[in-house]
Amino acid sequence: MVMELSRMVLVGLSLDKKTSNENGQSTVDCGSLWQKFINDNWFSRVPNKISQQIFAVYHEYESDHTGKFAYFIGCRVSDEAEVPKGLQKLVVPRGTFEKFIAKGTMPGCIYETWTLIWASPIKRAYQVDFEVYDDRSKDWNDAEVDIFVSVKE
Repeated sequence: MVMELSRMVLVGLSLDKKTSNENGQSTVDCGSLWQKFINDNWFSRVPNKISQQIFAVYHEYESDHTGKFAYFIGCRVSDEAEVPKGLQKLVVPRGTFEKFIAKGTMPGCIYETWTLIWASPIKRAYQVDFEVYDDRSKDWNDAEVDIFVSVKE
């Protein structure tokens, strides 16, 4: 399903370097950022949250899914939200996205869905892609996660 999404402001944590899918490096890097976000309870430190959702964002692509990219985990906030020490702000621009839904056991269902996306014929823009974690993703044995992939208009 292709849709237009409005601009979003997020506050959260960024990887300190770009990562890539080569040799499973992004699984290690992104997984360690998730551990830090959860274990250090950064969710509770984000002020002015608009929802209880957590966004995992892939951005600053150097090429396509085989190249390097930046990764960010955070929460949607109001435009005027302050950024507490230790956190960063990321603006997801308005754009056209194709929505996929990952279902199953975490985190395997996420990887399986991305594998399908990489092999699909959609015309990816490689601007900003993101996953949305909410109440449906809390049961890791039966999770559902929305994945939004930026596509060319």
